[in-house]
Amino acid sequence: MSARDPTDLLERLDLKEYEATALSHLLAAGRSTAPDIAEATGIPKARIYGVLDTLADLGYIKVYPGRPKEYEPKSPATILDRVKENRRQEYERRRREVEDLREEFLAEFRPRYERADDDVSPTAELFYVVDVGDPSESETRKLYADADERVNVITNSFAYFDAVEPAFADAVDRVDVDVLFLHPRHLPDEKRERQAEIVDRIAAEYPEVGIRFSEERLPWRGTFADPSATYDSGKAIFLVEERDVPNHKRQAAITENGSFVAGMQRYFDLVWEHESLAEYPD
Repeated sequence: MSARDPTDLLERLDLKEYEATALSHLLAAGRSTAPDIAEATGIPKARIYGVLDTLADLGYIKVYPGRPKEYEPKSPATILDRVKENRRQEYERRRREVEDLREEFLAEFRPRYERADDDVSPTAELFYVVDVGDPSESETRKLYADADERVNVITNSFAYFDAVEPAFADAVDRVDVDVLFLHPRHLPDEKRERQAEIVDRIAAEYPEVGIRFSEERLPWRGTFADPSATYDSGKAIFLVEERDVPNHKRQAAITENGSFVAGMQRYFDLVWEHESLAEYPD
């Protein structure tokens, strides 16, 4: 049995400490009254009714009228479904707020941006950078979401796949997706195992995704979308290979330069066709 405190799981659903404690107790004890819950959990009696009202408003418990009222938890699956719905509604509310702000925001800041942009050199326009980790993963998810025709991935082991999988899955439903992995003989044991796990998942869950393995080391890795032979579209996020620099000290480059993205596509195609294997290497 796991030694995890169950309230830790509930706090990950954005519940405060008393809310998580009360809900954890109810899930174990079943239908109960506020005084009994307060006594069993140590939640102050002055706070317990507000805590239970919050859980009811969130849709995680049922309230039965009476003297005293009784409270009953909904099933764990129902609670998780309600968490998702609450977050969806919160997202829609925030999205509407942003849309309501659009006209005023653009009127205020677009002229400033355009005046400042006149001073940017062509070299500075080629790339901008973000830290590797959450910022680069967020940019990668956006790249998947914005793709119109295709997405190509160049990666060692695709260790960050969990962080981008929902966006990856959505892209697979809309556009062509190919992944070029590094041959596992170039990876240390722990990364080789991670790569094998990710390859198996993609092959099983996304059979339409093309997968190959580069026999030579990859000088860079990243993701790019919608390259064009006419150099008029495309976006990429990538980083060069720096084996002695840990990821938390690195930055990823982002470009929307159509010529550069087209060049990345040519590199990808050459390796895909002439320097890679289609089957997972033994």
